[in-house]
Amino acid sequence: MIDITYGAAPRRKTAVALGYFDGLHLGHVYVIGKTFSQKELAPAVFTFNCDTTLPKFSKQEDIISFENKREMLEKMGVEYLYAPDYAAVCGLSYEQFVSRILVKKLNIGFACCGESFRFGKGGEGTPEKLLMLSEKYGFSAHIAKDICIDGEPISSTRIRELIREGKIEEANRLLGYELSFKLNVVHGNEIGRKLSFPTINQIIPETNVIPKFGVYKSFVQVDGKNLKGITNIGVRPTVAKTDNVVMETHILNFSGDLYGKKIPVSLCGFLRGEKKFADLSALREQIAQDVKNTL
Repeated sequence: MIDITYGAAPRRKTAVALGYFDGLHLGHVYVIGKTFSQKELAPAVFTFNCDTTLPKFSKQEDIISFENKREMLEKMGVEYLYAPDYAAVCGLSYEQFVSRILVKKLNIGFACCGESFRFGKGGEGTPEKLLMLSEKYGFSAHIAKDICIDGEPISSTRIRELIREGKIEEANRLLGYELSFKLNVVHGNEIGRKLSFPTINQIIPETNVIPKFGVYKSFVQVDGKNLKGITNIGVRPTVAKTDNVVMETHILNFSGDLYGKKIPVSLCGFLRGEKKFADLSALREQIAQDVKNTL
């Protein structure tokens, strides 16, 4: 996949999926999939880099990081990515967005967006205006209908609520994959090691949606292998309460040094809520039980 955010426009005409695509859930995949049906055009995606300026303009909590989004788009087969900072395009009128970004920068031949997509200054650009402008600027456009599960449209808002409530299995069903965090492993206070359950510690950024505090079944990707894990998300009330939201994962049947590495951890099931234990002995007993429940 070629990132043209700061490079030249593609020589080949493109089929562009438009959206913030926070989470790349099944509804987003459906929109992006429409670009692959345009056989003579190169599939491309316009989105925002959510790890730079966008959080300053929006209190929205991201379901996945921009790095994860890039990796997933590349695996899908997207050929071109244009992901500017929000500040670079937010002042454009909706017609300027089409003429400068879609036509000039992306060399567009086909555009696809969802029913709720908005573009241009103040969000004045609607899917209907995109259809109108596509005729003026000589490309075709399609508005993808919402995808529904259980009678309700799949949306990032719906998925965020499920994640906050700890309903991770249901959130994963709407995402189409297991919610994953790919974060640096940092040093902790090694309490888990003293309890005979060593963990890798990772800090969840404030810009991410925070799962319900508690313990989850998980999978951890180490050297290309998916290993079972048990992950606690919270502020560690028993050992050393912190202002940061910490993700501590005990990897079953693993021994090794992962400090400083970016390790993907995927949540696949909620076991119990976070709680403060009377002492470390009680915490050790509970962790042992959690491990049994994970097997």
